[in-house]
Amino acid sequence: MGLSLFAGLRPFRAAAAARDALAGVTLASMNIPQVLGYTRIAGTPVVTGLYTVLLPLIAFAVFGSSRHLVVAADSATAAIFSSSLSPMAAPASEKYMALVGMVALVTAGFLLLARLFKLGFLADFLSRTVLVGFLGGVGFQVGIAMLGEIFGVAAPSHHTLIQLWQVLQSLPGTNLPTLSLAALVIATILLGHRYLPKVPVSLFAVLAAIVASARLHFAERGIAVIGPVPGGLPPIRLPEVSWSELLAVLPVAASCFVMIIAQSAATSRAFAVRHHERVDEDADILGLAAANAAAGLSGAFVVNGSPTQTAMADSAGARSQVAQLAFAGVVLLVLLYLTGPLQYLPRCVLAAIVFTIAVRMVDFRQLRAIRRESPGEYYLAITTAAAVIAIGVEQGILLAIILSLLRHVRHSYRPHTMVLVADAAGRWEQTAATAGAETEPGLIVYRFGSDLFYANDNRFADEIRALVEHAPSPVRWLVIDAGAITDIDYSAAQSVRDLLDDLRRLGVGVVFGRVRSYLRSDLDRHGVTAAVGEARVFETLHEAIDAVRGGALEASANGPARPAR
Repeated sequence: MGLSLFAGLRPFRAAAAARDALAGVTLASMNIPQVLGYTRIAGTPVVTGLYTVLLPLIAFAVFGSSRHLVVAADSATAAIFSSSLSPMAAPASEKYMALVGMVALVTAGFLLLARLFKLGFLADFLSRTVLVGFLGGVGFQVGIAMLGEIFGVAAPSHHTLIQLWQVLQSLPGTNLPTLSLAALVIATILLGHRYLPKVPVSLFAVLAAIVASARLHFAERGIAVIGPVPGGLPPIRLPEVSWSELLAVLPVAASCFVMIIAQSAATSRAFAVRHHERVDEDADILGLAAANAAAGLSGAFVVNGSPTQTAMADSAGARSQVAQLAFAGVVLLVLLYLTGPLQYLPRCVLAAIVFTIAVRMVDFRQLRAIRRESPGEYYLAITTAAAVIAIGVEQGILLAIILSLLRHVRHSYRPHTMVLVADAAGRWEQTAATAGAETEPGLIVYRFGSDLFYANDNRFADEIRALVEHAPSPVRWLVIDAGAITDIDYSAAQSVRDLLDDLRRLGVGVVFGRVRSYLRSDLDRHGVTAAVGEARVFETLHEAIDAVRGGALEASANGPARPAR
């Protein structure tokens, strides 16, 4: 496995590096409140949010390839492990943090294996449609989880729907000062994102809340604050877990792994295309493995290639990993000198920040576009979102993968099929392959839009039989346009040979057009070429049709057709 270190910084130019360093400082001002807020989702101490943007950022800058990807705390992965680990240990406890660290290390191991075996293609099994639905479901789940602290009421359950019910039952006991402060922060941030997208409104909200809390003694007025935050560098150590606990976190780490692969690959590709650059996905996977290993060893939690934070970096003017290194430098200064004031930060302010993040995770615009273009895919996205809310994040990921695969299989099982008809100018037009359709009297040109395999071979054969049986005039020739067929398995080959026998008894000659070399080898291996006849397999569709129309072939009821004499 070859290494190409610091690929995200090269080519290095001093002027560009200075611009990127300034962008990194801007990025830190916007993102530090967010990573602090993610700890509310993760169930970890507030300082761990800062840890996620220190050593992990540096590790990805060293081993990764993307010049734009920001690897840091992420709400989706935080929701995955917190929902699974919170029943095993009390959030923020020593045991919980050991489990969190082990999840990050095991995830790093999975990513390293993915790099060694080049498993990045696994990201392709999460379609964009179900990913939109999944992230929307996580947004609802995270938003509901924050309602308790926004209203100042208890919602101890770890199940989203039960949490919502607990909040609703507790509404008469709402802490009005807490709710008022949270509502003010939410409105300020949402309006800021709408009208001042480049201004770090979240940071200003945090600073204002800290100053007001310290001067007005919010803690004495019933507004909960986060309390003392330890400063200094993160401790470097291996998490202490038992063998049984290690086995228990394996499925959690696997879920994080799938989300990281899918989300990071999609994000790095998108920004590489935007800036006309190339990205080494294998190197990015290695960088993500190194970042998660650094997180697990430094008291942080799983990190991911964040699309929202990458977009923030891009809007701030970052064009290389120099910006992310500058971001890490600002975090280091905060850890060393500025953690003291954080103890006055109201918990409801962090919850409000996370709530605004959750709102932005629900992409209503994208959902409307999906519904407009493909109602079936829209319902898949909604089903995925509902599963995340109702049964959990891990199950939502599994369902997202299954639905993506089922959608692919459904397209292959029921592909587009058509009959080609020539218009007045001789150009081919497509018409539905329904009973009664024909290309011209005595001829049907049929196109099947998928590979032939065991699940769709009966559909292929039944549709052809129906076309022949219900044709307006007796069919003498059937031309199969095989341009979309790249593979045929054993079961499908048997069905095709049976179809050829049936058509031969009816006096219908069969010709294959647009047969590429890879399909030809399958037809030869499965005996289809011998059954139909060498003279009836053509590389182009025009050759096949011209041979039929010009009388170059003759149909035979007793065996494969042969060239006409």
